[in-house]
Amino acid sequence: MRQKTLDLNGLRMFVAAAEDRSMSAAALRVGASQSAVSQSVRQLEEDLGVVLFDRRKRPLHLTTAGLTLFNRARVLLADSAQIRSEVLEASRGIAPEVTVGLVDSFAATCGPVFISQLLKKTVRLSVHSGLTPFHGEKLFAREFDMVITSDTFDAMERASYRRLYSEAFVVLTPRRGGARSIDRAGLNKLAQAAPLVRFNAASHLGTQVETLLRRTGIRATSRLEVDTADTLVAMVAAGAGWAISTPTCIAQGEPYMDAVQVLTLDGIHGSRSLYLLGRLGEHEKLFETCHEAAIHAVRVSLLPRLHRIAPQAAQQLEMVADGED
Repeated sequence: MRQKTLDLNGLRMFVAAAEDRSMSAAALRVGASQSAVSQSVRQLEEDLGVVLFDRRKRPLHLTTAGLTLFNRARVLLADSAQIRSEVLEASRGIAPEVTVGLVDSFAATCGPVFISQLLKKTVRLSVHSGLTPFHGEKLFAREFDMVITSDTFDAMERASYRRLYSEAFVVLTPRRGGARSIDRAGLNKLAQAAPLVRFNAASHLGTQVETLLRRTGIRATSRLEVDTADTLVAMVAAGAGWAISTPTCIAQGEPYMDAVQVLTLDGIHGSRSLYLLGRLGEHEKLFETCHEAAIHAVRVSLLPRLHRIAPQAAQQLEMVADGED
């Protein structure tokens, strides 16, 4: 025999009666007649085949079965209200719950503005930062809904991505004035004179820098490896060596930039790009929302900061033109 489906309105009247311990008080609360509440409760008892209230006592007392239904019904009613809220918000382009992964340098420089924009379009937001290699894994394990990272993870199926901006690599040395750019001969001379402060080999940026050095034939001695951009800038400022980095990472190390000189690469081509990634065919409205928020954050947070602390580095950052992937 097919079981009857419990009526949410009946459950709502039952919960009100259980909380107020009175049919008449419950009727006032839900805006119904006392007879309607009593009839609804009796219908529940008939459908379930149990007695929910001990009617010999005043005020009303729940039976063991009634207490079990009361505890479960409150959760069910709360969930139904949440479902309604989330559906209505989704119709207005508001996502109920979003988890985003951000590469460290973007999180440290654009994160506050990006997050404030995204909060306008989400009910709950969870943000995680970390190294690029973990972003793709977490995205496709559905731990993240969107990521902003420096790798498109082309080997992974069903990836959807859009480039936000590209930035040319720059060289950082302790400040001593003079040149504003460096060519291959100058970079080779620098590598022979001082140790290289490297990014962590596990980071995508660290791998990109190593590739650049191999391609240009530069052999650099390394005595120090770090895993964050602000630490790298701090070490160069302290005289621990020189480094290859990006404008975004320079902005992350802003507190130490007074003691650091930025040199653009002359005749050496190397850059990285930051991308917004999602899962193909999923969260399309959210993808557009994240893209708009990220572009806004770069324009109002990252670029002004770079123009202030390292104008020549700001010129090495290229935003994606409207309509370009």
